[in-house]
Amino acid sequence: MSTSPIAREDVPAGAGAVQMAELAPDESPYFNRELSWLQFNQRVLAEASNEKYPLLERLRFLSISGSNLDEFMMIRVAGLVGQVQRGLETPSLDGRSPSQQLSAMREKLVELSAIQQAIWRSVQGGLAGADIHIADEQRVSPVAHKWLKSYFLNEILPIITPQALDPAHPFPFVQNEGMGLLFTLTRDATREQLIEMVLIPSALPRFVRVPDSVIEGSGVLYISIARLIQRYAEALFPGFTIQGDGLFRVLRDSDIEIEEEAEDLVRTFRSAIQRRRRGQVIQLELEEDFDPAAEALLRDQLGINEAAVIKTDGMIGIDGLAEIVREDRPDLKFDAYSPRLPERVREHDGDVFSAIREKDIVIHHPYESFEVVVDFIRQAAADPDVVAIKQTLYRAGSQSAVIGALIEAAEAGKSVTAVVELKARFDEEQNLKWASALERAGVQVIYGFTDWKTHAKVAMVVRREGDGFRTYCHFGTGNYHPVTAKVYTDLSFFTADPKLGRDAAKMFNFVTGYVEPHALERIHIAPIDLRAEIYSRIDIEIANAQAGKPAAIWFKCNQLTDQGVIDRLYAASNADVQVELVVRGICCLRPGIAGLSENIRVKSIIGRFLEHSRIYAFANGHTMPSAHAAVFISSADLMGRNLDRRVETLIPILNRTVHDQVLQQVVLANMLDTEQSWWLHPDGSYSRVTASKAGGIKPFNCHRYFMTNPSLSGRGGALEAGAVPKLSLRRGAA
Repeated sequence: MSTSPIAREDVPAGAGAVQMAELAPDESPYFNRELSWLQFNQRVLAEASNEKYPLLERLRFLSISGSNLDEFMMIRVAGLVGQVQRGLETPSLDGRSPSQQLSAMREKLVELSAIQQAIWRSVQGGLAGADIHIADEQRVSPVAHKWLKSYFLNEILPIITPQALDPAHPFPFVQNEGMGLLFTLTRDATREQLIEMVLIPSALPRFVRVPDSVIEGSGVLYISIARLIQRYAEALFPGFTIQGDGLFRVLRDSDIEIEEEAEDLVRTFRSAIQRRRRGQVIQLELEEDFDPAAEALLRDQLGINEAAVIKTDGMIGIDGLAEIVREDRPDLKFDAYSPRLPERVREHDGDVFSAIREKDIVIHHPYESFEVVVDFIRQAAADPDVVAIKQTLYRAGSQSAVIGALIEAAEAGKSVTAVVELKARFDEEQNLKWASALERAGVQVIYGFTDWKTHAKVAMVVRREGDGFRTYCHFGTGNYHPVTAKVYTDLSFFTADPKLGRDAAKMFNFVTGYVEPHALERIHIAPIDLRAEIYSRIDIEIANAQAGKPAAIWFKCNQLTDQGVIDRLYAASNADVQVELVVRGICCLRPGIAGLSENIRVKSIIGRFLEHSRIYAFANGHTMPSAHAAVFISSADLMGRNLDRRVETLIPILNRTVHDQVLQQVVLANMLDTEQSWWLHPDGSYSRVTASKAGGIKPFNCHRYFMTNPSLSGRGGALEAGAVPKLSLRRGAA
């Protein structure tokens, strides 16, 4: 009994794939985690090639791909290099050894690097046509040259330091993500040859923008900091002739490992952050015409062993292009979008607690304003009836209004507890700073478990009302981060349900006092019982299918890598449960294999906004989608680390209107999308989803739908039900 929203025959077979075919004896039923992630980044790169997008948005996707690949090298590749060096042979889910994975990954990384450079050349040409120029010898006019030279002499020269590389001078330390230039010089007086290194300080901008006042005619002119130094290097080396120069960049192992017996977690993390900057070199990027002698010196001094060496004739440090994306050219960017304030909150004159008291509400970011979340804490801080606030903080960003609101609450005499996760990768240093600021304000700061990350997104406010107390809760699928809330699609669920409030209090006691929660009424918590609940719900669908009842599973998440969950989904497929998965990034499950997964489809959505919400829905004996489906939102992806080594929450959605919004608006729109979606094929390849004209399915863009339609649960009484277009399974569009 099929309950899928789109005819299943609309999924094309991937190139080279034999859909609905049995696995060969030597084939793995799982995809490799690392190669699946690289496939995801290739889909991001495809957006940078999308000529329907404005040029600066294409450049943004290109810079994101660079940042993604850097993190992949510093964490995933570094981890496998460490395993090889320690002689570990633990196989991956698909049966590959660490060395086999490294070999396959490096081959793919070289391919992706070449694609990046090709896209950069294309976009650079387009930008020039739009009067945004990246300086070359032909582009710099005499007036601009004069300004650039003055800028170099006055702003750059005093900061940079050349260092001779010879036995008398120790080789300088090159920090993680550090860039430098090597110059091959000849002393004019003696004809002596030597090599000098100039490290480019990270405090300097990656690109320098020439003021409009010195540009002849219209247009904008940028020059990279490396090219600026190279252009005027003669001023740095008087009395020398420059024979050649070359740019390089270093990536280092950046994973942080904390021993379980660490006595002082804060001190341990401060030390670990310092060690990260000095981790072993994992990747060395060089310009293609880099001097061989200088390259040999770098390889020797940096200890290049297992590190990848990538040579390019294009740009080094693709992530730095984000600086050019900030150029004020609205015509080269997506149309500006301002998040809506939910009508229900507006009807209550902005009083968040009054709106929640009326009934549960879910806010869909970034389409609806993150300010509602900030106001939840800010209003609690100012409310004389609020006695306590408890909040988890995983990533809060460098300019967090939520942190400010917690400080205000503590200074107003409230009892404020903040669970700050120090192990949030690459945010450890920022979180340490926030922790110190919170403690100075009188907030009780807790760091949680040493060996488990607290990844749950929960805030609770206890308010005195009448003769007792009422607990208001916020459960999120994303972080309390004001910047990412503008581009990540996430859900914020607000409720005053007493059962959820009691469960939230038990979760906080678990993290702060290691008091394992008992008799939970609504919430499921990892690593205690979240995995068991997911398994149980899948098993119910299997039993329903075997009993001839409607059976379906709809998941939306970022990653699916856990073998136990995958095997359970395979069992569901074999029981004729129809499984629809929207997995943005890594997916180790192989769909479309007869006898294994023929009833499973997987798609990935990549577009203007980053899909980030985690939603798990089960038909529960009724045709999907229905009011009887069991629907949950979660902070957890379906990965071993989330289910077994993190504190996560799985929240049931029981309110009818919120249930409809999450299932029949958010999840269904993702499934119906034809403009930003990619099908995953049995061979691991992806292809773009296309609308089927023959099937009468119209093109549909889920991001556009959410930008132009109010949410169901936040619409308030001012909007009639007909004001929100209902999504249809048959029509496939709003």
